[in-house]
Amino acid sequence: MSEIDPTDHALATIASILENPEPVLVVRDSETPAADEEPVADEHPAAADEHPVIAEHEHPVVEEQPLVPEHTDADGYSKVGPGPMVAIRLKWAVHRGDDGQYYVHETIGEQSAPVVSGPMTSEAAVHFVDAQEEEANKRFELLRSEIAGRSSLADYERKGEA
Repeated sequence: MSEIDPTDHALATIASILENPEPVLVVRDSETPAADEEPVADEHPAAADEHPVIAEHEHPVVEEQPLVPEHTDADGYSKVGPGPMVAIRLKWAVHRGDDGQYYVHETIGEQSAPVVSGPMTSEAAVHFVDAQEEEANKRFELLRSEIAGRSSLADYERKGEA
C-alpha cells in the first residue's frame, strides 16, 4: 500500500468541511430596504436607461449565516465516524424516548443492531455524540499514521537501506 487511496483524501476533505463549516455570506444591497423596513421614496428617480450609481464609500451589507444550521432539538442529531468503508463506519444518532429522555444509538455499518446509551438530557446526548465522534477521529488518525509509518518502513527495508 505504497500509494495513498484517493478515497481517504476525499473523506478527509468532507470531514474537514463538516467539522469547520465556512459561513455563508448573504449580500444585501444597502439601498434595498429589508422586509420589515419601510421603503423610502427616491428623491431623484433614475431614468429607464440610467443605472443607479453607488458611491465608492458605500459597501453592501453582509450577513453571516452558517452553512449548517444550528440543531435546536437533540432528537435526530447524528454524526458519522471516519473511515473509507461504510460497512465498518460508526454512526451515532440521538432519539427521544417515550419517557421524554434522550438515547444515543450507536451502530457499526448499516445493518448492525444499535447499542443504546441513555437515558440522558438533550445536552448530555449531544455532548456524548460529539465526544464519541471526536474520539473515533483521533483513533482513526492514529491508526492511519501508524499504517503510513509501517508502509514507509517496509519501503525502506525493501530498498535494502535497513
